[in-house]
Amino acid sequence: MIPAVALAIGIALGLFFEPTVPAGLQPYLPIAVVAALDAVFGAVRAQLDGIFDDRVFVVSFVSNVLIAGLVVFLGDQLGVGGQLSTGVVVVLGIRIFSNAAAIRRRIFKA
Repeated sequence: MIPAVALAIGIALGLFFEPTVPAGLQPYLPIAVVAALDAVFGAVRAQLDGIFDDRVFVVSFVSNVLIAGLVVFLGDQLGVGGQLSTGVVVVLGIRIFSNAAAIRRRIFKA
């Protein structure tokens, strides 16, 4: 219940304050969001499987965002940022949908 309340408060604060992202970081924000969603869906799946660990979640969340951002940053430095961004989104998207399917099977037994 606490994570759901914290999420609602975070969304409300974001809508109220309307923070701006510096122009230099704007290309990395969508990648960071997808990486964070991967960690969240993994945490929900782990919770439903009864193996959730808050330390694992925090480390997964932070490392997913940092590694995904680093890969895209390195791609930008090498001149292939668009291709690496697409690759990161595809890989994390596959993981998100895999976790979503496992969550669906667990909840709906289908």
